[in-house]
Amino acid sequence: MRLVVGEKEKVHFNRILEWILYFFGYVLVFFLASKLFKSFQIDQEHPLFYYTLATFIIYLLNKTIKPILVSLTIPITGLTLGLFYPFINLFILKLTDWILLDHFNLKDFWAALFLSILISIMNFFMEELVIRPIMRKVQKHG
Repeated sequence: MRLVVGEKEKVHFNRILEWILYFFGYVLVFFLASKLFKSFQIDQEHPLFYYTLATFIIYLLNKTIKPILVSLTIPITGLTLGLFYPFINLFILKLTDWILLDHFNLKDFWAALFLSILISIMNFFMEELVIRPIMRKVQKHG
């Protein structure tokens, strides 16, 4: 399996590998949040299945709906100097909560906001410290 797919001018990270990297990041964030907040719960009968399903749904929403939300909220994100961005992640989390019903519960607003901030931080580190350095290295040597 190749890390990078495409021609020299137009390359992108392999989607499956990207999802696997984000999967581990999201599972770590979900595990941390479930230990910190009793109001955040994932189905205890099959937690790994619902961690995986929630991660997959969030990944799909981040690739489809989130770019639209980001472009629609550019003015408010600019006015708040980027502080509105975690609220976009909060919307994605609440949408995931709605899709998964009782298997992914975000009952408390503050716990959900903290989780969305953790996801924003994890997304930043994943993109800046893992994916972009690999892409630069491949483009430099490719």
